Amino acid sequence: MFGDIAPNYDRMNHLLSMNVDKYWRWLTVRKTTPNQSDPILDVCSGTGDLAFAYEKTTDSKVPVMASDFCFGMLDVGEKKKKDRASRVTFIEADAQNLPFETDLFQIVSVAFGLRNVADTDQGLREMTRVCKPGGKVAVLEFSVPRRQPIKGLYGWYFKNILPKIGRALAPNDSNAYDYLPDSVGEFPCYEALAKKMKQAGLSQVDFYPLTFGIATLYVGVK
Repeated sequence: MFGDIAPNYDRMNHLLSMNVDKYWRWLTVRKTTPNQSDPILDVCSGTGDLAFAYEKTTDSKVPVMASDFCFGMLDVGEKKKKDRASRVTFIEADAQNLPFETDLFQIVSVAFGLRNVADTDQGLREMTRVCKPGGKVAVLEFSVPRRQPIKGLYGWYFKNILPKIGRALAPNDSNAYDYLPDSVGEFPCYEALAKKMKQAGLSQVDFYPLTFGIATLYVGVK
């Protein structure tokens, strides 16, 4: 499914969010404040937008790695890397079994990918494992707004309008844009996801609802 939508992934993200996704990634980088020495890892990185954002804020002075289990997404990311003259390293890897040593990265992030990991808890444990003590784990993910009328309007748009736009502008055989609202509706958010992050070994877990709760940023410290 992700391979099917990879060529249109960036365009659809920016279109369906009206470019607000760029602000969400910018805020993620700002809330985690990378240092200028230790490496950074972005898992379920897709085409690498959050990894590129971290690279930009560190002026390419620290190694930034972008891992994903979908080769099609990584292939698009490699093309973007060439266009940007970037140094981000793309690697094919499963977030549930990361091929990195323990206590390595100052920041381990994931944007809109954790809900796609088969075992959420194992994904969080692996992210925590490869993070340095004192480092940060950041999860940027879609969430369901809590307040009306935004909650109702969001639900109607997500289930009735977004899939039709997706099928029209990015045809695929996997019903990817039907999967999106279903996966968001089933995924834990707010206190429930913060609890899972604490159970994975993180402390000081804070979460920040963004754009009326359409997305939420979670940050924990190892």
